Amino acid sequence: MSISVFDMFKVGIGPSSSHTLGPWNAARQCIESLNNNGLLQRVKHISVLLYGSLAKTGHGHGTDIAVMLGLSGYDPKTIDTNIVTQKAEEIKTRGTIQLSAYTFSFTIDFLSTQSLPFHPNAISFLITLNDKTNITDTYYSIGGGFITKGEETSDETTYAIPYACNNAADLLHVCRQHQLSIYEVVWRNELERRKENEILSGMQQLWNVMREAIYKGCHTEGMLPGGLHVIRRAFGLNKKLLAGAIYSDYTSWINAIRKNGTGFNYILDWVSCFALAVNEENASFGRIVTAPTNGAAGVIPAVLFYYLVFNTTEQPTSATAPVEKTIMHFLLTASEIGSYFKQSATISAAMGGCQAEIGVSSAMAAAALTEVMGGTPEQAVMAAEIAMEHHLGMTCDPIAGLVQIPCIERNTMGAIKAITASQLALQSDPSAAKVSLDAVIKTMWETAKDMSNKYKETADGGLAVNVPLSLPEC
Repeated sequence: MSISVFDMFKVGIGPSSSHTLGPWNAARQCIESLNNNGLLQRVKHISVLLYGSLAKTGHGHGTDIAVMLGLSGYDPKTIDTNIVTQKAEEIKTRGTIQLSAYTFSFTIDFLSTQSLPFHPNAISFLITLNDKTNITDTYYSIGGGFITKGEETSDETTYAIPYACNNAADLLHVCRQHQLSIYEVVWRNELERRKENEILSGMQQLWNVMREAIYKGCHTEGMLPGGLHVIRRAFGLNKKLLAGAIYSDYTSWINAIRKNGTGFNYILDWVSCFALAVNEENASFGRIVTAPTNGAAGVIPAVLFYYLVFNTTEQPTSATAPVEKTIMHFLLTASEIGSYFKQSATISAAMGGCQAEIGVSSAMAAAALTEVMGGTPEQAVMAAEIAMEHHLGMTCDPIAGLVQIPCIERNTMGAIKAITASQLALQSDPSAAKVSLDAVIKTMWETAKDMSNKYKETADGGLAVNVPLSLPEC
């Protein structure tokens, strides 16, 4: 059994995969279930109850907005991101959900002192029908946009595939036995799930969204929403680094970046700029790819762009060109590494702190970069281990529950650590390594279970309580 690349990477809307995308998907699934059972036309009222971390930081993460739009039938993959807040305000003002020919009232309650036992991110829909019949539908948002009813994940599809790998040791055994790279293993597994053209189309969509998030983020100025008055920095950094260079589109922009310098500081600044751009888009309810979560969505695109811009001599393709093989190889490798954390530990900050988001994304990016740079599978796995090893214990303490401080900057740190980990692995002999990736994943999960809940996306500890700012309710 294996998790697909299209489960690890999802197209969605910011600012949080667990607090925005997950509840959005849960609301849509609740409506779909009612419709399939012939009950939608009989709904009079839906009371939405948010528990635990969803309640404590739901306002800052836009959970209420996600639920309203999900109940209204909007798809986070396709909705125009320019109308997200507008539509949510209209629904809130109206006080009713209008879905096709059906209209019903709703309420959303943030139960910050209550939690359900299965997972900190719980959401219940208490549905009242016209005949006063009551129905309860409960979901758990377990990170990365994944939702579950408590026993089995409802939107994570598993398949019987030719190269089943449950951990890094299995993966390396398969790679050695069949003389395959990591991405080749993943590619052959994906071919058992989907036709080749479907895989290519899906990868194209992922790449288009990542590329657009970076380009748009680098060319959008202003202030992030939410009340913290955080200024978007990617715009100013992009402008400063290009120093007046003239360009008109994505292709000429990449060429301008290459022509303006190759020094260490210059490249370092661009990696930070790429990561900032994505997560500023994420914080603004923009469209991004969970990689593997929204809060860590900038790490993998930043490292991928670092490779494409500064480590290849090929001319950049246009924004409409087919996805390049190197990009696919990168994303396929990254997804496989992420799946081991998903299966054996967690990618939810509400369960494991920020090590479960930035740490996992950094490990994914490190392995992918190593492989496209010509490293062996052993070196790629070593790079992932190094990256996570130096994120162990990282807390999740978002100020005001917003995915802004320190979340946005942490993506720059995760990207740089991924590059450093890759470089170390490429210059090392993996057979001499003392720590395995599987050992680090086990350690990460044990650390997560030992960590105080106030450091798990609750805004009850860390920077969230020690920074003296005038903040909105979180």
